Amino acid sequence: MRERDLAGRDGLYVAEGRVVLEKAIDADPGAIVSVLVAAHRADSLAGVLAGLPAATPVYAAAQGAMDQVVGFPIHRGILALVRRPNLTAEGLIAGLPAGRALVVSLVGIANHDNMGGVFRNAAAFGAAGLLLDDSCCDPLYRKAIRVSVGAALTLPFARGGSAHAMLDRLEAAGFEACALSPAGATTLSELSLGPRAAVLFGAEGPGLPAHVLARVRTVRIPMAGGFDSLNVATTSGIVLHHLSS
Repeated sequence: MRERDLAGRDGLYVAEGRVVLEKAIDADPGAIVSVLVAAHRADSLAGVLAGLPAATPVYAAAQGAMDQVVGFPIHRGILALVRRPNLTAEGLIAGLPAGRALVVSLVGIANHDNMGGVFRNAAAFGAAGLLLDDSCCDPLYRKAIRVSVGAALTLPFARGGSAHAMLDRLEAAGFEACALSPAGATTLSELSLGPRAAVLFGAEGPGLPAHVLARVRTVRIPMAGGFDSLNVATTSGIVLHHLSS
């Protein structure tokens, strides 16, 4: 059962592991299509599975059979098929709090570890939602969900088209945007944004395109001499902590 085999198939994704399944059930129990568990774990999962609608199929299989279904030894012993949320960028922005709200916008994030890390940090520091450009990888890829510790299932997110399209929507909704760059004009300690704020992060290496940086206030994190950048997930943690404090 390869992840790419699910692409475009009824809008499904795979949730793996107890914590992730708990998050998926908390987020929307009706979105769970079915669950497959290793038979020896069924009793210990009874409390979690009790949160599912009565009609949701739950299958138990011997560990060897489950490994054959998945295609590799799956030590967590829990898989679920889940329907993807159908949230648009317009719907996400419209659903944000009317007062204070912090939005994380991602451009070109192609690494699932980084994607999961950014979602985890966004949840930890109270971001209201995330907008992703069309070149970002899937936050609901199994590895991204695991790294996010389930935050990808609980934080609202939506694809927003291009970076400029995301900025257009945010500015129209009254958000003040900034963007992280090693060459930023402002240091993070000097950064102060209004109650409705958006922060843009780009991929490691290329970073955000110059034409995007030209539209917004640019911010840098000062570093020791000879070092000019951080992992994007680490950067997001530092910046979101600053903006939330």
